[in-house]
Amino acid sequence: MENLRISLLQTDLVWHDAESNRQNITEKLRAIVPNTTDVLVLPEMFTSGFTMKAKEVAETMQGKTMQAMATWAKQINAAVCGSLVIKDNEQYYNRLVWMLPNGTYQFYDKKHLFRMANEHKVYQAGHKKIIVRYKGWRLCLMVCYDLRFPVWSRNRFDKTNETYDCLVYVANWPAIRSYAWQQLLKARAIENLSYVVGLNRVGLDAKNINYSGNSLVANYKGELLWTNDGENILATTEIIKQDLIDYRNSFPAWQDADAFNWV
Repeated sequence: MENLRISLLQTDLVWHDAESNRQNITEKLRAIVPNTTDVLVLPEMFTSGFTMKAKEVAETMQGKTMQAMATWAKQINAAVCGSLVIKDNEQYYNRLVWMLPNGTYQFYDKKHLFRMANEHKVYQAGHKKIIVRYKGWRLCLMVCYDLRFPVWSRNRFDKTNETYDCLVYVANWPAIRSYAWQQLLKARAIENLSYVVGLNRVGLDAKNINYSGNSLVANYKGELLWTNDGENILATTEIIKQDLIDYRNSFPAWQDADAFNWV
């Protein structure tokens, strides 16, 4: 049974400068030897920083960043995921793209928009969860503020829904709330009997908001497999499928989960 190698690029972002951010990623990916990782995770809005000026930074699904993601995925022979501002049918989305090495992709539009920054007044909310299948794994993709809403990310173990093995969050989560970020990621892992990956940016943005990273990978018990505070870093962690299966079998708390009615 294949394990999954996940690379996390915890990096500073240049405000509203997609070309500089793409170049930064391109340069850092030179450190990855092809076929030595399976998934590369980038931050939320990795081309611009967390901005409400969607008109200034939005791209299309045929734009330069989508082309760059396809190039990166092919170059390292791994899936690449991260969110950016997308204009689609005259609406703006905080869209997380999952790009494969062959150039095909899926995407998830952030459902929970951060009202304290008026994100809900600028962007359209998504209404559909996405679970991607890759190398024998099922990964559920989420964005930042989604982390605070456990029902949305709830792992479903019944026959009518697909269960995931790893929950992935990409974020621009400010340092002032970093404690909540770290605790909620571990909680999502424990309650969903799932690996969790949380990738956050670092540095100051144009609004003088500080981001401390605190990116992490946790196992199904909420135990940290990797974490980092504050550094610009590219790190790879391996997660083990058989360990997950064994734990779910030995501690089947999912069998006592509450049922939810979904819209």
